[in-house]
Amino acid sequence: MKHLIDPMDLSKVEIDEILALAQDIIGNREKYQDVMAHKKLATLFYEPSTRTRLSFTSAMMELGGNVLGFADARSSSVSKGETVQDTVRVVGCFADVIAMRHHIEGAQLYASEVSKVPIINAGDGSHSHPTQTLTDLLTITRELGHIDGITIGFCGDLKFGRTVHSLIKALSRYKDVKVVLIAPDELKLPDYIKQDVCDRLGISYKEVKTMEEVMPELDVLYMTRVQQERFLDMDEFDRVKDSFVLDSKKMSLAKDKMAVLHPLPRVNEILTEVDADPRAAYFRQVENGKFVRMALIYKLLEWKDKAGGTASQCIEAASEPSLSGLRCTNPKCICNNENAPARFVRTSGGTLRCYYCDSKIK
Repeated sequence: MKHLIDPMDLSKVEIDEILALAQDIIGNREKYQDVMAHKKLATLFYEPSTRTRLSFTSAMMELGGNVLGFADARSSSVSKGETVQDTVRVVGCFADVIAMRHHIEGAQLYASEVSKVPIINAGDGSHSHPTQTLTDLLTITRELGHIDGITIGFCGDLKFGRTVHSLIKALSRYKDVKVVLIAPDELKLPDYIKQDVCDRLGISYKEVKTMEEVMPELDVLYMTRVQQERFLDMDEFDRVKDSFVLDSKKMSLAKDKMAVLHPLPRVNEILTEVDADPRAAYFRQVENGKFVRMALIYKLLEWKDKAGGTASQCIEAASEPSLSGLRCTNPKCICNNENAPARFVRTSGGTLRCYYCDSKIK
């Protein structure tokens, strides 16, 4: 059975099928208004969400289906200590597909091991957010007409930004994509993404200090919030913060067809004066999220009974004596919060990483 836990769970062919279906839905809304009649989507949101939860709800309703679930884990049996796996076992008796957001990294992957219905990762901590990635890919396609060959700049919090990590993974499926990383030193893209995704999969990238030096070459600018709370030195934050705020002056340096994306919510990293610029695509991006989630739900249920599913190429700690006793060092990983077994993945460079959250095992 197919789940969507990580962007790499989808092949290039499957991504293109979802994007093509989303475009057909946009052009033929009435054709799809009853295709999920008598089907139910469960939304299990263990942490607050506005856009993503409402997007999933709207998507299922526009397909003619029903929605159940919770928006606050405190109102569920989780407050009594029920595990993620048990919750999914129970909810799978009531629903045909589950969309889950969780603050614990790897929770959805762990839950998918026992689920009898498809699980969609709607965000697990700072780890992955694959439906936002599909939203981004659809937005780029609709704004520019293609993904192959683009130059995309990621600006702001690249260290903790799960949307950035997920999109870079997905872009590895496309040809001749160039990535520009615009971030302060404190929030640079993690080395494991550079090494295990960019270097291993052949994505060209460079790191710069300001937007101005690269704006003329970008086809897409992907903005994220520079998080003040990540800085130990407030003087350092004050020094760099204005370099990562998009305004009309910086926009004047960009191509006429450049598209500005943002996963939202924004704080002050894009001034409202940019909203009227036709290249500001972030609110169109929100609506694209509904259409791509409609397509994803449709496809996952279509694929449900076919062979295949989330890859599970992991090393059990017990299977290699040398790994016995090792645990993930990430306190936000599912294996340190529930009774998930210690599992690891070896990268192409031999680095040992946690199967659930990708943290490097030291």
